[in-house]
This record gives sequence, C-alpha cells and structure tokens, in this order.
Amino acid sequence: MNDNASLLVVVDAANVVGSVPDGWWRDRRGAAERLRDRLASDGVPGASGPVEILLVVEGAARGVESVPGVRVESAPGSGDDHIVEVVTGAAERSVLVVTADRELRRRVGELGAEVAGPRTVRP
Repeated sequence: MNDNASLLVVVDAANVVGSVPDGWWRDRRGAAERLRDRLASDGVPGASGPVEILLVVEGAARGVESVPGVRVESAPGSGDDHIVEVVTGAAERSVLVVTADRELRRRVGELGAEVAGPRTVRP
C-alpha cells in the first residue's frame, strides 16, 4: 500500500525492541521478527483509517522479511538515517515515527512527522 491518504507508521525496530529488557540482545533478529509479527496481528492501536506499517531494521536484524501488513526495510547503515530518508521521501503523507530516541525524534519532527514512544506498539 503506497496510498498518500494512508498514515505511514515507521517503527524503529532496534529502539522499540530495546525498550524492554526481555533478552532481545541474545537474538536480535528473532526479537525484530516477533515485533514484526505483533505489528502484523495487532496493527497500531489508536490509528484510525488506512495505515501502512514500515519496520526499519539494522545490524544483526537485517534480512528480516516483510509479511502481509508490515513492510520491512533493512537499513544499509544507520537505522536512524534510513528513517530520516523515509520521512523525507514521504512528501505529502502523514507520518508517525515510533521511537524513544531523542535525537531521531528531533530530526523527524523537524521534517513534520509525528512521533510516539515504543509503548504505542509494544505493551
């Protein structure tokens, strides 16, 4: 779905996964896959209307596959830089970036994106 009318929700996988000390560091890829699967089944609570979910992975989580309902992109370098590029390229779309990273929140906020913390998509 690449509809300009839909909300684009960009999830910073490393930051969201890292927000809960549940042993994710032992299997970063598996943790990203579990987050992807939760997003695919639960969506984004509170989002109304059409939503496109983009999960940005980096480092050891690169290579996680997309599933119906969640597109996954492996950042070639920094996940934060890739997220900024995605927001920059979103042009007229409404964008919500899910991260707790203060610097990333500042950068995407300056581009007009809304920001929300990890609890938006992870209990």
